Amino acid sequence: MNSENRDILIKGFTKYGVQLTEKQITCFELYHKMLIEWNEKVNLTAIIDEREVVIKHFIDSISIVPFLPENALNIIDVGTGAGFPGIPLKIVKNDLNVTLLDSLEKRVRFLDSVINEIGISDIKAIHGRAEDLGKDKAHREIYDVGTARAVASLSVLCEYILPFVRVGGYFIAMKGSTVENEISDSRAALDILGGEIEHVANFILPFEKNERNIILIKKIRQTPTKYPRKSGKPTKSPLK
Repeated sequence: MNSENRDILIKGFTKYGVQLTEKQITCFELYHKMLIEWNEKVNLTAIIDEREVVIKHFIDSISIVPFLPENALNIIDVGTGAGFPGIPLKIVKNDLNVTLLDSLEKRVRFLDSVINEIGISDIKAIHGRAEDLGKDKAHREIYDVGTARAVASLSVLCEYILPFVRVGGYFIAMKGSTVENEISDSRAALDILGGEIEHVANFILPFEKNERNIILIKKIRQTPTKYPRKSGKPTKSPLK
């Protein structure tokens, strides 16, 4: 990582209250290197420019740090893709136990390689679908935090993620610039699944003009056992 992008990484993280150590910076440099190498054979990201990766993947992932509950011990990152935001969160929050979930086996192999190469513990990558794992007793309603980064509409994401979150825990949704309609459309899903929007934070990503929104959803009651529905159903027929 060149000195300019290293500086952007450090300053960007500082904006979210994260002071990077040299060891953590080295982890991010290695992560970036592996991302570029693997991306040539596995479709991981359309963003490969070093500066863009630092801002749109690394810094963006860290933007949820101020919203993590103080007592959060375990987190599930659903539809993690190349590991965002789960791996950056684990690098800077060593006390977190992180589960990365993705439906593509090739991506999970990449995640395993990154975890081993950069030497982080209490983090695992699982190959599977949220619709299936969300009904598994080993994962259902046990997580303090569930998160996802713009992998589907908010109403669909609620059905994917709220079944993983314990009552009293949080679903932290990472979204782009326009969320008003998504929030409006998610009211029924939230009511059915036991979630309640507590806060919506709008901000501009550092060093860019890209608008972001973080939607903080508290799990206020248990999710009915019939949710999530079978694979593909949440996307095809969002709860209304």
